[in-house]
Amino acid sequence: MKSLKLVAGCCLATLFSSSLMAAEDASCQKARIGLVGWTDVVATTAVAAELLESLGYETKQTTASQQIVFSGISKNQIDFFLGYWKPAMDDNIKPFLDKGAVKVSAEPSLADAIATLAVPAYAADAGLKTFADIAKFKDQLDGKIYGIDPGTGANTKIQAMIDSNQFGLGGFTLVESSEAAMLAAVGRAVKREKPIVFVGWNPHPMNIQMDLTYLTGSEDVFGPNEGQATVWTVTAPDYAQRCPNVHRLLSNLKFSAAQESELMEPIMGRESPDQVARDWLKANPQVVEAFLEGVTTVDGQPGQAAAVAKLQ
Repeated sequence: MKSLKLVAGCCLATLFSSSLMAAEDASCQKARIGLVGWTDVVATTAVAAELLESLGYETKQTTASQQIVFSGISKNQIDFFLGYWKPAMDDNIKPFLDKGAVKVSAEPSLADAIATLAVPAYAADAGLKTFADIAKFKDQLDGKIYGIDPGTGANTKIQAMIDSNQFGLGGFTLVESSEAAMLAAVGRAVKREKPIVFVGWNPHPMNIQMDLTYLTGSEDVFGPNEGQATVWTVTAPDYAQRCPNVHRLLSNLKFSAAQESELMEPIMGRESPDQVARDWLKANPQVVEAFLEGVTTVDGQPGQAAAVAKLQ
């Protein structure tokens, strides 16, 4: 009787595993992830990749601009993207949403973000507190506003203000660079206590490492409520049906700004994102449990036990 029960149990396990595998397309076994060079997106993507690989999936990350990532998803070259900042990226994603070429997650992965123009606190103390104040400090700012990667929503909004002379910014120049280059320029200005206006956001270690002030009076340029933002996951339109197990994991990925800033700091200190993610997951087993609720390995086994074993 015991042997019969054992055989029956094995058969049920096999059937369970087979049914899950049959539910996911073979292409799901390799997750193709879009990535932009923002450290918060690098951090959350590294966490997702570490979890997927601990479950037996392969991952491939493609770093590109927002537009190319969205286009890649629409062309079935990329499966998902964990860094849709809303509303900063709204203009860039809109053409793809209008065509039904991409799909946004039902809930944000990060609900307490902010993205708008910022200044060092000493500049605010000197009177540079609002968007309307920027023009008053034109000479001290060398007529420059520091943005991030070319083509980003934030840069587009800054350039639109300059082109329309909104807030009297018509004579300013947008300095486009990378996140790292922009922050290096901010660091140089801070050493000299020189005013500088740049794109600031939270989560980011900049909020821990420097005393900064987010400008107000933006007239919703960076979205309502002075740049309050959320971050969402974007997938191929049929991804939930084609890859339900991976999609369940993506749906479970919910971060706080504090958690992401914690992840980002060592990455910005040049530690490997993969190692940072692995160490953080090992140190936070309750997070792993929440992220993997209802998620299995690639071959249909319980996901939490497998992930914990692999992450040790």
